[in-house]
Amino acid sequence: MSQGVYQALVSGNTKLAVVGLGYVGLPVAIEFSKYIQVIGFDIDQKRISAYRNDIDLTKAGGEGKISNSVIEFTSDPVKLKEAQFIIVVVPTPTTEDRSPDFTALEQASRTVGENLTIGSIVVFESTVYPGVTEDLCAPIIEQASGLKCGIDWKIGYCPERINPCDQIHTFPMICKIVSGMDRESAGEIQKVYNIVVKAGTHLVSSIRTAEAVKVMENSQRDVNIAFMNECSKICDKSHIDTYEVFTAMNTKWNALNFQPGLVGGHCIGEDSYYLLDYAKKIACDTSVLSHGRLVNENMASYVADRAVKEMLAVQKDLKQASVLIWGVTFKENCSDIRNSKVADLIARLRTYQIEPIVTDGWADPEAVQEMYGIKLVPFEKLPLADCIIIAVSHREYRSIAIEQLVKLYKNNLQNAEKILLDIKSIYSLKELAASGLRFWRL
Repeated sequence: MSQGVYQALVSGNTKLAVVGLGYVGLPVAIEFSKYIQVIGFDIDQKRISAYRNDIDLTKAGGEGKISNSVIEFTSDPVKLKEAQFIIVVVPTPTTEDRSPDFTALEQASRTVGENLTIGSIVVFESTVYPGVTEDLCAPIIEQASGLKCGIDWKIGYCPERINPCDQIHTFPMICKIVSGMDRESAGEIQKVYNIVVKAGTHLVSSIRTAEAVKVMENSQRDVNIAFMNECSKICDKSHIDTYEVFTAMNTKWNALNFQPGLVGGHCIGEDSYYLLDYAKKIACDTSVLSHGRLVNENMASYVADRAVKEMLAVQKDLKQASVLIWGVTFKENCSDIRNSKVADLIARLRTYQIEPIVTDGWADPEAVQEMYGIKLVPFEKLPLADCIIIAVSHREYRSIAIEQLVKLYKNNLQNAEKILLDIKSIYSLKELAASGLRFWRL
């Protein structure tokens, strides 16, 4: 049934559609459009309008590339009828109680089903746990289309592995995990991805295996970072510089270069909850992952408590203190604010009746206000500080010399009263010591 979709794509007789045009979907659509006809679909009309005008709302490097592409951007689901290879890459976040939230996935499946044509292949890239693609998505598509999976159309799962805003590890340069519901569909899907993925594709035996690959590779990172966070606490209590320890550790050939920090974003922390939810369903013990997740969830409070401790040590009035936080996105040089642990840091500071002032030139002020109730202040309009917390290592912050940093504090303060929390170790231990600032590094 699915035989011939690849050939139809490369010969121009059908189109490929990407459903969901965020940090992952947009670069996928751009790359495929260099070789075949592509429809880019998203329900967000503001996003579609921006892309049509070569504006990359993700700030992930799409501007210029968008205008040079021949993607047909649309929010009209009927256009999906023109495609026989459909890639679904919509968000799969968690709910407030940290349960998987399949709302967007279910909606996308329904939309695809309502516009599915016979002979099509539907590939999901959204992160899920084993079984979701075949047990949740396929039945929705069947019901909406009236077409039988495996007879009238086929399904596959190829997990997204894009690192948002990373200009080195781009979509074509990351090995693609490929799977299909049977040998025929898997082979066809692999041929399609081989059009654009220069790093090659890795075919696995089943869709459930591919789903496990994605959710487990990110959970592995989560656990490793949690251990680094625990090590940083040990070093802190031992009056040892964490960064120096880890730098020395990494001189060994088999060292794992993980760093401590606030673990947020749409992947690592969220994916661990998906795996934990699945493990619970199959009654499997996950004590290591559970503890690691708890460690990382509590790091924002740990940092906030340390900021308070440093301020109290120099008799600052917490209610009157000018506390500045640099960065609110989940990582450096990226506009993505989803699951930002900086928001948790701010919430913790507020329990001490501290109202921090936050800046981040990468983040969309309206989105930050809507999602977290935090008003961003442009960097050039920040007041002088009592305490500065560098939470995200954007390149703009890294370019500020320590001598310039010292001048950003209140004029009536002695250097020893100027508090700096350098969470990402932007400054070296040597220059921090020479500055005279009261500093702390995670």
